[in-house]
Amino acid sequence: MSLKLAFMGTPDFAVPSLAALLGAGHEIARVYTQPPRPAGRGRQDRRSPVHDFAAASGLAVETPETLKGNAVAAALAELDLVVVTAYGLILPRPVLDAPRLGCINVHASVLPRWRGAAPIQRAILAGDAMTGITIMEMAEELDVGPILLTAPMPIDPDATAGLLHDGLARLGAKLLVEAVAGLEAGRIVATPQPDVGATYAEKITPADARVDWSRPAVEIERQVRAMAPVPGAWFEAGGVRVKLLAAEVVAAEVVATEVADGEGAPGAVLDDGLLVACGDGALRLARLQRAGAKALDAADYLRGHPTGKGEVFE
Repeated sequence: MSLKLAFMGTPDFAVPSLAALLGAGHEIARVYTQPPRPAGRGRQDRRSPVHDFAAASGLAVETPETLKGNAVAAALAELDLVVVTAYGLILPRPVLDAPRLGCINVHASVLPRWRGAAPIQRAILAGDAMTGITIMEMAEELDVGPILLTAPMPIDPDATAGLLHDGLARLGAKLLVEAVAGLEAGRIVATPQPDVGATYAEKITPADARVDWSRPAVEIERQVRAMAPVPGAWFEAGGVRVKLLAAEVVAAEVVATEVADGEGAPGAVLDDGLLVACGDGALRLARLQRAGAKALDAADYLRGHPTGKGEVFE
């Protein structure tokens, strides 16, 4: 038996969940996604990844600016379930109450840790060893609803936000199908979400991406991975913005051999191979991208932009 669903989602992260529901044989009565937005150098309106996938799959797509009012709730009252994955709009109470089985959400952390907008990036920034997926019933407050299922995922020491995003999207799609089947069969009971251990994953801002060389090298390395591939951690060199896409923490004993008395202030280049002093330790810069140019490994970057010992990055 299949359920009659609505799906609400917008970015790439949500596409595997929608595809998995289709593959499981559920009827997707309609798809809700964010309206086309200006994007790219030409600032032309661009449809969301969910919009593109849904249209290519022959699904009805709606792009309301808001879910307030009676029309959306009335339409959803005809359905069994609403599935939400990174939609981008708050669901008002009439919408939450409309479907027979309510509304469920796919969230990219093991709640209650990292409620909020940027759980993937915040987990890497914090140095977490584990994250995962939570399927939960939705409530009016953000990410506090009862939990249906969870699945953990380790965070590899060299994982970028992009790689973790893709792995969690696949895990979320798999767990979602299991959760919907469990709801359909009545064998899943939601568990109230505890507040103990709750943390909030605030939205990533430009300040989160700017490198502060006075911070410890281990924290900057996490920042680099958390901001990769977008928006990209960045610093300034000679007044030009440079994205730092990969870096490696260098052992303290190696750094000591490169630093003479009076050298090694944060941001100082310690050798001819882009070893940069930090507030604690140093980073070997591995992949960089100057504004308006393509990304380069360190050796290629240095050929075009020689950077020697003693230079200081802002």
